[in-house]
Amino acid sequence: MNNNKAIIIRGPTASGKTDLSLKLAEENPIEIISVDSVMVYKGLNIGSAKPAKDILDQYPHHLIDICDPKDKYSAGKFVEDAQQKIRDTQENNRIPVLVGGTMMYYKVLQDGLNELPSADDDIRNQIDQQARDIGWPEMHRELQRIDPEAAKKIKPNDRQRIQRAIEVYMISGMTISELKKKNSNNNEFQFLTFSLMPDDREGLYQNINSRFDSMIEEGFLDEVISLLDEDLVSINSHSMQSIGYKEMLEHIGGRISLDEAIDAAKMASRRYAKRQITWLRSMGDKYKLDPTNSNNLQLIETVLHDHFEAIR
Repeated sequence: MNNNKAIIIRGPTASGKTDLSLKLAEENPIEIISVDSVMVYKGLNIGSAKPAKDILDQYPHHLIDICDPKDKYSAGKFVEDAQQKIRDTQENNRIPVLVGGTMMYYKVLQDGLNELPSADDDIRNQIDQQARDIGWPEMHRELQRIDPEAAKKIKPNDRQRIQRAIEVYMISGMTISELKKKNSNNNEFQFLTFSLMPDDREGLYQNINSRFDSMIEEGFLDEVISLLDEDLVSINSHSMQSIGYKEMLEHIGGRISLDEAIDAAKMASRRYAKRQITWLRSMGDKYKLDPTNSNNLQLIETVLHDHFEAIR
């Protein structure tokens, strides 16, 4: 097997990514690596549309239920975890298939993170002392001299961002604008990318609405209440800012009715799907699939046979 290759199946919410990957797993030696910023959290099951336990037991999945819901899971941590799971899967002579809709995770995995120097307390103290002497508006003018591009984006009274931009320059000798343009591409893997691109936007929105109704019937509200009652999360937990959970919290807090929460969550999901489609259009995936095409499984399997010795 060519050990540097991996499959990506991505698309907007409710476009059928999970079902397609499970069908692929029935007949092929794949392991699924989740690319979902909510499924990483333990206990966030119904609202994240997490596959049922029997499915997870039957088909190997990774990066699901790996983080306590009170903690924050970052894009940087995802890259570290995903790369290791890809390597592990390849070493076992199986095919890694990354499936999910968190587009920022894909971007940092494929394009790399911007490498900025860590904060330096001594340099920050120097900057703060200088600001006390001449004032932050003057520090902003100093930033204009050092990095005009950054200064245009930072307001003269934004002390934190002015401090950080000047600090980066003092540590590295390069402006923060220059460093942000220097992406460290991840060349370790060759990704064969499939995107599910719905032609019927209204049909996708209907799927989103129907799926959320199903979540409510399955006990989504009770799931959120239990997480709070068992002190597994607080209203300020990062995981509770996810679509659906945020709106349920608004209802639990008495600020809106359940019907209003459901409508707000559906609208937020539709807007999220629209943003996901915008991301996909910018990513230039080689294989673009209509989710309603019954031949999608065969198309992906053809690519697998062409690129992976494990199933020849």
